[in-house]
Amino acid sequence: MPADIRVKICGLTQPEQVQAAVAAGASYLGFNFFPKSPRFADIPTARDLAIEVPVGVAKVALTVDADNALLDAITDAVPLDMLQLHGHESPARVREVQARYGLPVMKVVGIADRADLIGLQDYWQVADQILVDAKAPKDAVLPGGNGISFDWTLLAERRWPCPWMLAGGLTPANVAEAIRLTNARQVDVASGVETAPGVKDAALMRAFVQAAQG
Repeated sequence: MPADIRVKICGLTQPEQVQAAVAAGASYLGFNFFPKSPRFADIPTARDLAIEVPVGVAKVALTVDADNALLDAITDAVPLDMLQLHGHESPARVREVQARYGLPVMKVVGIADRADLIGLQDYWQVADQILVDAKAPKDAVLPGGNGISFDWTLLAERRWPCPWMLAGGLTPANVAEAIRLTNARQVDVASGVETAPGVKDAALMRAFVQAAQG
């Protein structure tokens, strides 16, 4: 795999996790503002973590159907490079968030089968990036970070009109194959580098980046 594969490590909650992710070579660090997630970071915590991130590593806020009041509070306090919308936000909402905050927006779209690919088209022309994730099960509490994948061959030979990132059940053991099948140039991981929900492991983060880029 080429070394230009960019890795996003999402759901960081502790200073040592941030340090290990940066040392591993992550290009993006994600801070999760969804309270039901085991990777939730409140605004003061995320601010303290974000200000320690070195220049050149993108700081991403993951939100789920957040209203303007919450986004105002997050963006006022936390130095960010990107907003990640992981809920049911419409294309119009993506545009609204872009205009209001002046930050790039990554929209997450869940995939379970070929029919779900149609939904991607609604966001190609508006989002700055697309994150293609495994669709959460109907009874899932979390919209992502569930450790499940989808059929990567659904993305084989496809070309996208905006930058995109692959997520969903990726681990150090399978990320190289996922990249080979999808031709993804960017990958996102949360549970795949944890020893327990929300507990990031430095060795797993390092192994993931090496496998993606190696």
